[in-house]
Amino acid sequence: MVVDKTNPELCAVTVIHEDVLNKVRAGLTEQKHLRRMAEMFKVMNDPTRLKIVNALLIAEMCVCDIAALMGMTQPSISHHLKVLRQSELIKYRREGKVVYYSLDDEHVGVLFQNALEHASEPV
Repeated sequence: MVVDKTNPELCAVTVIHEDVLNKVRAGLTEQKHLRRMAEMFKVMNDPTRLKIVNALLIAEMCVCDIAALMGMTQPSISHHLKVLRQSELIKYRREGKVVYYSLDDEHVGVLFQNALEHASEPV
């Protein structure tokens, strides 16, 4: 067997493991779900939005409070909130003239916590 010493991460031979392929094909996630997940990760690929999600994991907040926390303008925060809301990661409720934002459900918090745990692992 000849080993490619220039790229040790590649197989030195071509072998198709049909049993593994069949098992994986049977367990793959549906394409429509993968597309939705990709969109969600695209939305979460922004430090400002992640910080908003982090804040909402701690407490329900209004736009004014989020803007003050982030040191940003309300219109800028509103834009980020709209993107998060359209992706169904957050929701809002109105109380008189004030609109409060919170995470859409517990899955968003779990996703954030899992990503944080992974990012916090020593390299």
